[in-house]
Amino acid sequence: MKASFDRISTWLFALTGISRLYAGEAPFAGGQWIDLTHEFSAETLYWPTAEKFTLESEFHGHTPKGYFYAANRYRASEHGGTHIDAPIHFAEGGNPVDQLAIDQLTGAAIVVDVSAVAGKDADYLITITDLKSWEEKHGQIPSAAMVLFHTGFARHWPTAKKYLGTDEKGPDAVAKLHFPGLHPDAARWLVSERTIKAVGLDTASIDYGQSTIFESHRVLLGKNIPAFENLDALDKLPATGAYVVALPMKIKGGSGGPLRIVAWVGERR
Repeated sequence: MKASFDRISTWLFALTGISRLYAGEAPFAGGQWIDLTHEFSAETLYWPTAEKFTLESEFHGHTPKGYFYAANRYRASEHGGTHIDAPIHFAEGGNPVDQLAIDQLTGAAIVVDVSAVAGKDADYLITITDLKSWEEKHGQIPSAAMVLFHTGFARHWPTAKKYLGTDEKGPDAVAKLHFPGLHPDAARWLVSERTIKAVGLDTASIDYGQSTIFESHRVLLGKNIPAFENLDALDKLPATGAYVVALPMKIKGGSGGPLRIVAWVGERR
């Protein structure tokens, strides 16, 4: 417990010193950035009913004036690849992605590792017991923490059959999705018993693949708690002590959008 608070205090001390930095100095030192983002390409995984990511060249080559120039256009559904679910995605009147405060998208994170059990059960639901077991080892989830769930499914990316449970497309494929998610009771516990600012996991949805009513989405987003989905490299983060920066494309009125999310992990002492 004390170690966890010590790490948070260290972060706060470091961040208060940023305003006094001189040019050329780094606000973060003695650690490393971990990229939690899958790249966007033709292989990026999307919901079976969504439009996949497409990149088309507008120009690539030397211009008539002799200099090189490259520019592309892209299109895709909001919800695919590493992305954010804004509250309006499942909560009428909830904040769209452009109205989420930067403070809600940055901060200390904890990682709940359920990869051992999720590796044996693609339909595993993360429970209140999992959350309480984490707290028994690391202390109570800190106020305003981001809660990230490591299921281990990122290792299957981008093989749709293993990651999503099916490589089929279209409405009929939705019933064939199989991947872990957060139990609605655990979502309710997080919003009623703890104070958190965001959740995230390394699967395609905060609700498990077989969900038909997306209750965990409705519970969390209904309390203005955004969700980060299809994360990568959560196995590289410690249970406590990471600082996350999760900045989505600022789409006005968007229900979500592509997300570049990174985590700073300081040197362990």
